[in-house]
Amino acid sequence: MDLPSKYCIVTIPLVPLRAVPAEAGEMTSQLLFGQIAEILETKDKWCKIKNVSDGYQGFADRKTLTVLTENDLEFQKTLKPVKISVPTSTIRNAQKQPVILTFGSTLWLNRENICLINREKYTYDAAHTVDFASATADEILGNAKKFINAPYLWGGKSMFGVDCSGLVQLVFANTGILLPRDAAQQAAAGARIASIAAARQGDLAFCENKDGKIVHVGILLNNREIIHASGCVKIESIDSKGIISLQTGEYTHKLSIIKRII
Repeated sequence: MDLPSKYCIVTIPLVPLRAVPAEAGEMTSQLLFGQIAEILETKDKWCKIKNVSDGYQGFADRKTLTVLTENDLEFQKTLKPVKISVPTSTIRNAQKQPVILTFGSTLWLNRENICLINREKYTYDAAHTVDFASATADEILGNAKKFINAPYLWGGKSMFGVDCSGLVQLVFANTGILLPRDAAQQAAAGARIASIAAARQGDLAFCENKDGKIVHVGILLNNREIIHASGCVKIESIDSKGIISLQTGEYTHKLSIIKRII
């Protein structure tokens, strides 16, 4: 039976998106609490959905999604989205049950600053939120450093596991800059910088594989250091050739291009 709506909202901490409609399918991304998705198809227990904020598509177990009726969707659009700005935060639903959220999750506030998700009230700590301040390199790097030592997870977008492009997308989104999900897509944004010597704080460094395909991205602290997710989120050295391992001193990623977003 089809779901009675074309849209849904996430009301649990994380929803995995899979490449195929199967539990064993590759996780390609995640949706965070408060994100809205369009339901493209439904079959058995699976929904093919599209993240409204970045257009990314994948399959999710329909039990992990909360359906929005047309009226509920229109009501949700009247609210103001704010982002969780701390590594983790605990909110409580109308039943006083805790929901642990990670950085970048979305709360929707009315004019009285009450959080409403699908019309249900949630109690939250306002000090843990950010209302899309103007983007600066300091703010972006401050957000990125909150992820230091977070483990690498293919398709991950949380403090408990994040991939390279997920890290970049999250920290830029919390300043109001929406980037695509994958590194190759992100490489199409911004202005190209001629060389690492001309790079500055907040620029994105993209790395390529042996076939010249963009496969990795990180954020430059300056023209000598980069913060990126590889094994875990960490700060390492970079030069005109690529990223240098802090542990071995060897090159781990070949530099391809540098782009300036802000």
